[in-house]
Amino acid sequence: MGRDDAVPERDEALEELRGELEALAERLGDLAYEELRRAVEEGETKRPERERRLTRARNAVERAVALLRAADRE
Repeated sequence: MGRDDAVPERDEALEELRGELEALAERLGDLAYEELRRAVEEGETKRPERERRLTRARNAVERAVALLRAADRE
């Protein structure tokens, strides 16, 4: 197998990884939303720290997805 044969496999692997990261970002967003909902139900007046951390994690994963998309264009 030559170098050119590995390119589609590598592209497919990156696409699969990107899909997994997108799903993970969605799950993190769902968890963050649930934290906000819980805080409202409990009458909290400040944004919960756990929700902030989940949102930061989601944003980091979304940045990784964007980097992989950019790699596809190269």
